[in-house]
Amino acid sequence: MSDKQRVSRRQFLNYTLTGVGGFMAAGMLAPMVRFAIDPVLKPSAAGDFQSVASVDEITNEPQRFEWIVEQVDGWYESEVQKTAWVYRTEDDEIVALSPICTHLGCTVDWASQEEYPDQFYCPCHAGRYTKDGVNVPGTPPTAPLPLFDHKVEEGMLYLGQAQDR
Repeated sequence: MSDKQRVSRRQFLNYTLTGVGGFMAAGMLAPMVRFAIDPVLKPSAAGDFQSVASVDEITNEPQRFEWIVEQVDGWYESEVQKTAWVYRTEDDEIVALSPICTHLGCTVDWASQEEYPDQFYCPCHAGRYTKDGVNVPGTPPTAPLPLFDHKVEEGMLYLGQAQDR
């Protein structure tokens, strides 16, 4: 005779049901795990730069530039308009500021208020920013305007995502 232990019917049924149950649980969990991990695995479009303007158009006075970005939210695709205030400093460096007020998200304008001709002004709650986007003390905004990532290639200005300072 052999030294093998015999598997009883009860043990066989127990092993079989455990195995089948494990496969069924794995089959049910796999889509859930994939759903949770999928956004992490997708390549991010956050680093994409968009051509906004010719470098020759940029002056020492802040100018408003607008461009269109394709946005995908789940299955919904749309085109979103982005805006930036762009100017050159005295050192000939390009600065691109977000027009979104850091107080409540309203849109700021350059020199739109006669009382503050050289400042960004938010009409919602009288928020003010200096030319370099720093918030004026004593006004509602508590943080400076975000700066856009930018690069210059072949005479064109490319803007990326706005970064908080």
